[in-house]
Amino acid sequence: MFNGSGLPGPLYGLPGPLYGGCAGKKEDAFTLRVKPGKTYMLRLNNAALNDELFFAVANHTLTVVDVDALYVKPFAIDSLLIAPGQTNNVLLTAKSSFPGARYYMLARPYATTCPGTFDNSTVAGVLEYEEHDLASPTSDKNRLPIFTPTLPQINDTTAVSNYTAKLRSLASAAYPAAVPLIVDREFFFTVGLGTHPCAAGVPVNGSTCQGPNGTARFAASINNVSFVLPSTALLQSHYTGMSGGVYASNFPFAPAHPLNYTGTPPKNTNVMNGTRALVLPFGAAVELAMQDTSILGAECHPLHLHGFNFFVVGQGSGNYDPASDPARFNLVDPVERNTVGVPAGGWVAIRFRADNPGVWFMHCHLEVHMSWGLKMAWLVLDGRRPEQKRPPPPADLPKC
Repeated sequence: MFNGSGLPGPLYGLPGPLYGGCAGKKEDAFTLRVKPGKTYMLRLNNAALNDELFFAVANHTLTVVDVDALYVKPFAIDSLLIAPGQTNNVLLTAKSSFPGARYYMLARPYATTCPGTFDNSTVAGVLEYEEHDLASPTSDKNRLPIFTPTLPQINDTTAVSNYTAKLRSLASAAYPAAVPLIVDREFFFTVGLGTHPCAAGVPVNGSTCQGPNGTARFAASINNVSFVLPSTALLQSHYTGMSGGVYASNFPFAPAHPLNYTGTPPKNTNVMNGTRALVLPFGAAVELAMQDTSILGAECHPLHLHGFNFFVVGQGSGNYDPASDPARFNLVDPVERNTVGVPAGGWVAIRFRADNPGVWFMHCHLEVHMSWGLKMAWLVLDGRRPEQKRPPPPADLPKC
C-alpha cells in the first residue's frame, strides 16, 4: 500500500532509504521476504492523496492479473502505473535459487504539470530472499549488493499509454465483458483546471487566494462547472423530493463553448460554480467521453465513479473526435474498472449501465483537484420493479 499526504506516499507507511531527508535509514524500509522458486501475489493499493505512481521491482517481471478487483488478461510488465484509489494485483515469481542480492521495490510520481510545490522523491521497499536470512546473520545480509529498477521518467505519458492499452477484460464464459453495445445516452465532459477570481479585499497569493496569474485562485471543473458541496445531502434531498435550493438537475451534457481543448488556452480561465446533477433513467446504457484540457496545463486526472463499474472502450491523445474515434472503440474485451485516468492532453471513453438507483458522485481522485471542485453527480432514477428502487433509509439514520 502506498499511503500518505505528501508526494509520494510511503510503502506501508515506511518511506525507505531513498526518500528525501530520510535517506540512508534502512530501518524505515518495508521488507518483503520471499523464497526461491515461489510465486507471490502482490496486492497494490494507491492510498496517496495527490499522486499517480510508477511501480517496479528490480530484476523481476510482474504479471498483471487484476485491476480494481476485476480480472484482466494476464500480461507481463517491468513497471506499472497506479493512480490514487486504484488497485492492482500482480504476480511476482521469485528466482529459482538464492541470487546473492537484494532488490529495491520503487514507487515514484507520474506528473505532467507542476503548478505548485512538488516532491518527486522515490519511495523504496526491499525484496529479500529468505534462505540467506536463515543461514547468515543480519550484518551479512546487509552487505549483499542491492539492485535498483529503472522507472519511467516522471512525465512519461507514452509509458502510461502503453501500459493502459494492455489492460483487457477476460471476456470469457465465466467472466464475460457485459459492455453495452447499444447506447441510450451519450455525453462529452471536459475535465481540467481553471480559476476563480480572488474575493474583494483578499490578498492575491495569500493564504486563501493562491493562483497561477496573480489575480485568481485555482479551481477545477467538469464541463466548466466547479462543484459546490451542498449543506443537505443530495440523496436525502432526492429521496424526500425536496431538491429545491439544494441542487439543480441541469448538469451540461457537453461544454457550452467548444474550443481546441489541448491547444492554446483561452484568455478567460474562470469557471462557474454550481451544485448540479445529471439525471439518468434506470437501466440506461451510457457512453461518456472525457477530455483533458490544457487551460492550466495538460494533466492526467484519475476519475472515480461511485456506485458502478464501467468499461474503458477507448482512449487517445489530442482532442476527441466523435465522428471518427468511436470506430476504434474496443467493444469485445475492454477493461472493466471503477477509476480511470483521463490522459494528459488526451481523452478516454467509458460505457456503463445505470442500474443502481440513487445519487452517485464522480470525481477526480487527486484530493487537491476534488477540493477545487473537480466532481459532479449522477442521479439514477428508480426502475419499475421493486428491486430496481432505492430502499428507504434506516429509521435511525442521522440527517445532514
